[in-house]
Amino acid sequence: MSKSASASAFTVKFFGIYALLTGLNLMFAPNMLLGMFGIPETNEVWIRVVGVLAFNIGIYYWYAAKCEAKAFFEATVYARGFVFIAFATFAALGLVNKALILFGCVEVAGAIWTWLALRKEK
Repeated sequence: MSKSASASAFTVKFFGIYALLTGLNLMFAPNMLLGMFGIPETNEVWIRVVGVLAFNIGIYYWYAAKCEAKAFFEATVYARGFVFIAFATFAALGLVNKALILFGCVEVAGAIWTWLALRKEK
C-alpha cells in the first residue's frame, strides 16, 4: 500500500512541473514566452541557458516531492520569495522589463502555497 503525498509535497511537485514546462519552453521556443509578457525577443543563448536551469530545478522539485523532503520544501519558500524580491528590485531599478515581476508573482504565490501547506502539517 502506498502512502499518499503530503499537501506540501503536492505544492512542490506542482511547482516542479511548472519549472519543467517553463524550462522546455525557454530552451526550444523562448521568444514565444517572452512575447507573452512583453519582453523583447532575443536570439542570444542566455535565455536557453536559463531554460536548462529551470528544467533542472523542476527535476529537483519533482524528486524532493517524491521523497517528502520537508527541509527542501522549507528552503523553496525562502528561495522563491527571494526571486520575487530580486525581480521586483531589478524592475524598479530599470534593469529589466517590468513584466518580469509577473514571473516573480508566480514564484511568491507558490512559496505562500507551500508555506501554508507546511504550517498545516506541523
